[in-house]
Amino acid sequence: MKKMLVTGGSVFASKFIAEYFAKRDFEVFVLNRNTKPQPKGTKLIEADRMNLGTALKSFSFDIVVDVSAYTKEDIENLLSAFVSPELCGKEKYFFISSSAVYPETNPQPFKESGPTGKNIIWKDYGVNKLQAEEYLLSKKSNVHILRPPYLYGPMNNVYREAFVFECAQKKRPFYIPNEGSMKLQFFYIEDLCKIIETIIKTESAPKILNVGNEECISILDWVKTCYEVAGEKLSIKNVPSNIEQRNYFPFYNYEYALDVTLQKGLLSATKNIRDGLKESFEWYKKNKDQVKQKNFLEYIDKNFA
Repeated sequence: MKKMLVTGGSVFASKFIAEYFAKRDFEVFVLNRNTKPQPKGTKLIEADRMNLGTALKSFSFDIVVDVSAYTKEDIENLLSAFVSPELCGKEKYFFISSSAVYPETNPQPFKESGPTGKNIIWKDYGVNKLQAEEYLLSKKSNVHILRPPYLYGPMNNVYREAFVFECAQKKRPFYIPNEGSMKLQFFYIEDLCKIIETIIKTESAPKILNVGNEECISILDWVKTCYEVAGEKLSIKNVPSNIEQRNYFPFYNYEYALDVTLQKGLLSATKNIRDGLKESFEWYKKNKDQVKQKNFLEYIDKNFA
């Protein structure tokens, strides 16, 4: 049984990943501060990754899936907490990075071989992720960097599809930016796990890999699908472009797409977004209290209604 360390494990991506591999032939450890319920079937290493001390000195892992690193310092702290950096993912170290490492000026869809650097939308978040990538690549050879677009699916505590589900269940009209033509690219959380699982078994997988659905979806079609899976009728209210859409909508006014050609060599098909949103809605109905809400509805009621 291979030993896997998942950093985080208390919310969404890290929690889903930990439970996914715990159900398979892995002994899964999670590293977090133990402030929330732990993933099922895992073993807790209670520590703050910024102050690990001796928490990891007696451990070695075959696989590391680093979900909670956002900066070079995060990577440095984790590697230095082991007796040797090579004990931190002896076989493979996965870093969940971001599409934010690509400047918005790049030709689209963004390719792994394209330039990286500051993106004016994502600002320091993308720069920090890129510095973390570069540091990790300089310290370890068995690294795989995954760059997803927007992740979605069960356990998503981010107020994205959950916001639309809430509006649907409250039978509210939905306030949509402009005519809703801006496109979004998503990736289902279980598909991310499948990619990791495949790379674990593959010797020739790329070190840097864009991951995501091949097809993007317009805002309007995404909202329609969310209402449909919630079993409610959609009424649209269009909001003009001179109003900042992040005040009332969970995505920036920024359209981009990743080239996922390399991914298709490892995962031939991804989850249909309607089916994925159905599973998201089933989770949401039972776990509304786990979603980190924003004040979109308050803003709408004050400024539009």
